[in-house]
Amino acid sequence: MPHDELSILEQMYRESRHEPIRLEGQYEVVWIPIVDNLTPWTEAKEEEFEALRSLMPWFTVHHPSIIDQAVIRYIKEIWHFSKKPILVVLDPHGRVVCPNALHMMWIWGSLAFPFTSSREEALWREETWRLELLMDGIDPTILNWIAEGRFICVYGGEDMEWIRKFTTAARAVAQAARIPLELVYVGKSNPRERVRKNIATISLEKLGYCWQDLTSIWFFWVRLESMWYSKMQLGKTIENDSIMQEVMRMLSFDGSEQGWALISRGTAEMAKGKGETMLTSLTEFDSWKVDVEEKGFLHAMNDHLHTLHTPHHCNRLVLPGTSRIPEAVVCAECGRTMEKFIMYRCCTD
Repeated sequence: MPHDELSILEQMYRESRHEPIRLEGQYEVVWIPIVDNLTPWTEAKEEEFEALRSLMPWFTVHHPSIIDQAVIRYIKEIWHFSKKPILVVLDPHGRVVCPNALHMMWIWGSLAFPFTSSREEALWREETWRLELLMDGIDPTILNWIAEGRFICVYGGEDMEWIRKFTTAARAVAQAARIPLELVYVGKSNPRERVRKNIATISLEKLGYCWQDLTSIWFFWVRLESMWYSKMQLGKTIENDSIMQEVMRMLSFDGSEQGWALISRGTAEMAKGKGETMLTSLTEFDSWKVDVEEKGFLHAMNDHLHTLHTPHHCNRLVLPGTSRIPEAVVCAECGRTMEKFIMYRCCTD
């Protein structure tokens, strides 16, 4: 079980225990460790298992060896466990009410209790596409900036040269437009050595705000993937659901070779686009700054971004391998059906 997932899940579980009389805390977790029988159980494996178990504040099966093979077969065939952790929810009568509530936990934490589909639908009815939805449960500093009415630019990618150009241009435009702007780097969905180096450079050169802990970056992206999975499980598509459309766009940004950026203020309008388009818009600020006073900064920027948009583009959407892959996915940019390929990826940088 990845330590990123474990640390976030543990944090949510402990928070739900602070007030046990609250409805959201009326659940327990039991870890059933499924191991590969083809791999020999060594002393090193035993130590790894005990170290992992010691990190868990909830109930655990004492040892993988005491789990019957019929149970393992049932969990794999009926509960569809493959490789990544799943969170199967049982009601007080032992009936399955959700085959995998992990995505609900990542989006809403214990507020998703009792983790049923009807609760999931009810939570989505209360949501709109806004920066708070993207940042909820990750960083209170950013939520405070949103409450203060600051402009916040969230950007990602691995190209350090583009990051330097973009952050410099963004600060220059913010100064010229006299708006309070905070820059937040969120890296990539597979944050490894390049992202770690970028974080060090951004901090050293004071190019903006970034999370020093890669777990926060991982959590930002896994929440987006969870939103996609949750919406798809409820039968939503980008044609009939605006939040699904925005989530797809964000995930396709991450699949792009270049960087990307999103600028927002409060719960109002957003301006977003791929790296070069956003950078071009900022460097051409003189051509649209006259519209800022009349329309507002974000409205004026969106109008200018629209003039830069071309029908020639290439979007890549990388979906988690444990998700149910839909037959057809429509491009969030142009509305055409995307081609489907299969990619096998190991933990390479």
